Amino acid sequence: MNRIVRAAVCSVAVAGLAAGLTACSEAVDQVDKAVNETYQVTYEVTGKNVDSIEFHGGGGKAMEPKIESVSKPELPWKKTVTLRGIMPAAVMPVAVDPEGAEVTCKIIYKGEVIEEQSAKGLATSGGCTAESPVGG
Repeated sequence: MNRIVRAAVCSVAVAGLAAGLTACSEAVDQVDKAVNETYQVTYEVTGKNVDSIEFHGGGGKAMEPKIESVSKPELPWKKTVTLRGIMPAAVMPVAVDPEGAEVTCKIIYKGEVIEEQSAKGLATSGGCTAESPVGG
């Protein structure tokens, strides 16, 4: 009787493992497909005395994007970029102002704000990061 129970438990375990591996393989296929898709976002930065803005501009690898930068940008600043696959959208404004800095950043996808952050203070490093809308 114990052998029958053990055999049944092993069979169920093997079937579960096979189903799990199939699901994992399907997830990898979805990510591979998503990597070839592109999407556009618009970055917006407002505030005062922003010294620089760094952002994912679309170059590099999906999980190791190339960082582009702008020094002493004129505010309000806006930039539309095309990103690929699972690459996250990210914009990082930096302001250093002895009188106090204010920074707000937004990431807009298809006309909707998908991420927004604000910061105030002596040295302000704000940032917005959003997951890829084509990654899932």
